[in-house]
Amino acid sequence: MPLSPAARPRGGAREALPVEEARVSALRKARRRRKYLVLAALFVIFLLAGVLLYRHYFCPTRQDRPVHVVIEEGESASSIGAKLHAEGVVTSATLFRLLAWVQGRQGKFQAGHYLLNPGMRYGEVFSVLEAGPNYQVRLTIPEGLTVAQTAELVARVTGMEAEEFLEAATAGDYRVDILPEEQKNNLEGLLFPKTYELPQDITPRELVEVLLRQFKAETAGLDWSRAERLGVTPYQVIIVASLIEREVALDPERPLVAAVIYNRLRLGMMLQIDATVQYALPEWKPVLTYEDLKTPSPYNTYLHKGLPPAPICSPGMASIKAALEPADVDYLYYVATGDGGHFFTADYQEFLRVKAEVQGT
Repeated sequence: MPLSPAARPRGGAREALPVEEARVSALRKARRRRKYLVLAALFVIFLLAGVLLYRHYFCPTRQDRPVHVVIEEGESASSIGAKLHAEGVVTSATLFRLLAWVQGRQGKFQAGHYLLNPGMRYGEVFSVLEAGPNYQVRLTIPEGLTVAQTAELVARVTGMEAEEFLEAATAGDYRVDILPEEQKNNLEGLLFPKTYELPQDITPRELVEVLLRQFKAETAGLDWSRAERLGVTPYQVIIVASLIEREVALDPERPLVAAVIYNRLRLGMMLQIDATVQYALPEWKPVLTYEDLKTPSPYNTYLHKGLPPAPICSPGMASIKAALEPADVDYLYYVATGDGGHFFTADYQEFLRVKAEVQGT
């Protein structure tokens, strides 16, 4: 007998339930996958954005061409950031100001002159500005300059007043072991010629001390005992070196000119060196006249025997070494040959003959 509908088993409904649950579960899984995919995509986007932001703001391409930036006293971080951005040092003036504010660095930046590189990291810029001015002036002092000429060069390169430098150089209270007491106000020959990297705000006094320290450092290893064997003092060695510096252009000739000077001194001959007359004149002349050779001055070696009372310029190491180690020759005369070199001889008549040939007389 067929069963009534109420008595029939409900297996179809029970079978439909797992299907519905499976569909819902699949939808949930799909939604979770989409969420994970969205989150993954957002993570990648944020990661790429962070990398790009880091590279752009915090790790830009540093350029090896320093720029000069001046920070004024009391200048705001906003103004400083604008200057740095204009020079390419930082990528954003706004970010510079915000980072300075967040990190509490505002008010810690020191006024002064700076050398900074375009493309620096913000943290590095902050550190430099907090450490203080680092701007340097390159000053090259060539061999053969007098103190007065050095002062003029210093004024042109650093903006320092030449008179202020001269005043500092003649203060007379510097300690240089070889400097005689009577020359304490005269640093001629002791301002060592070299290339210097100097702070932009260096004072005249500090610069003089830098040049003297360099002289001491450069000459510390020399055998000064040779001076006594040559019959001179260490200070007179510098005088001889200054004469060599102004007379000679070719390094191989420096010991030869040194030998001529010492040979003449031993024989009691006048040195008759034109460079000493030039030093005595109020200004340098391309050609000396016979009247110039009569210039009354203790530096005029045409009028006075022996060495001048002080150096006539700042000699370089080649001339100082030549003054300590003259050539072992008997030369007493030399004459310029017109090609940058000199002819040397111990014979006065040969000297006159070559001189006449050179001068075309």
